[in-house]
Amino acid sequence: MARPAQSKDPLLFSPSSAPRTGVTYAALSHQRAITNGSANPRRLPKIPLIRADASVVPELLRIPADSHPTFLLASNSALLISAVRPALLASCAHLHIASSAPEALARMQDLFAPSLALLDIDLPGMNIEQLLAAVRAGSEDRRFPIVLISDNAGPEWIDRLAEGVIDDLVPQSTPPEHWRVRLESVLRAFRHNCELEHLREAAALPGETDRLTGLHNRPALLSTLFRETDRVQRMNTSLCLLLFGLDDVEHWNARLGAAACDQLLTQVVGRVLRLLRSYDLFGRVGPVDFLLGLPGCSPVNAVSLAERIRVEVFSAPLRIGRDAVRLTASFGIAPSQGRSPVVVLREAEQALQSAKAAGPESIQCSSHALRSLDAPGAFLAGAANRLTW
Repeated sequence: MARPAQSKDPLLFSPSSAPRTGVTYAALSHQRAITNGSANPRRLPKIPLIRADASVVPELLRIPADSHPTFLLASNSALLISAVRPALLASCAHLHIASSAPEALARMQDLFAPSLALLDIDLPGMNIEQLLAAVRAGSEDRRFPIVLISDNAGPEWIDRLAEGVIDDLVPQSTPPEHWRVRLESVLRAFRHNCELEHLREAAALPGETDRLTGLHNRPALLSTLFRETDRVQRMNTSLCLLLFGLDDVEHWNARLGAAACDQLLTQVVGRVLRLLRSYDLFGRVGPVDFLLGLPGCSPVNAVSLAERIRVEVFSAPLRIGRDAVRLTASFGIAPSQGRSPVVVLREAEQALQSAKAAGPESIQCSSHALRSLDAPGAFLAGAANRLTW
């Protein structure tokens, strides 16, 4: 039999040129174009997955024995579990079995998420659509592929496959000897897609950072804040914006020059970074203005951080050669309360203008923040729950 012609990607085969030996093809739904990051369900590449002979699977597809992946099988069907378990264990994987949707959700939202999740469409305890929605809500960037198991999946699940909501759709009647090659192909395709996403993000990175400081620029920071605001609305948590601007840079620019002032800015950024938590957002939004996005932070906590920045960043002089330079900064604070980051940033800018008018090293809050601070017991409650930076 003639050897089928391969496409440019050695992982993918053209269905039209593949040998007609009963091989069934499944869409690689999450393959995305590098240029625009979008999926086109009408032009999905195909890979042979189902009825291939496991004996001819290349060694490259084998899951390494020392990788020790963790698989989650969510089903209360003893027949399905007995059919799938040998294939999963043969891949040198740790296997967790969940007999209900809430148990499966807890496993998938755990800090140590599985390497692969297989979900029985008849899993009790929750509608499968609700389960998938809960998984997406718990994490913006899903870290593992999801395989749905069903013999009677309707057209809507084909659409979910094309949209990337699930990564494969496997019939319950799949022979036991074919499970391993099927799942190995899903894992490999998922890793390949993650690598493409990382390359795309790396290519876009130079346009998202400030060249001098390496921080997010204004558009990139706003984009991140929109995603953070979605989480605030979904989980009913707090978020504050803290905007600070340097007061006397023009004086030092005239005295020391632009290159020296650039060094001053990078030193300020370095000092501020040492005070932040790993998940705080930090960006440069103007020539001498910097914005902090503080998840889980109340106005009281934001004022506390502004005071700490004022003391620990700006009280000690900065060194430029033999010169010792002491800068000052003013601060504006505005709480998100689930509103658009553009609106909240505008309020923070207005608060910063008020702070600059009040004099160097002033801290001003927006009207929304003041209402939070004026609430009975707000300061005491904030102090009792004060965050640690």
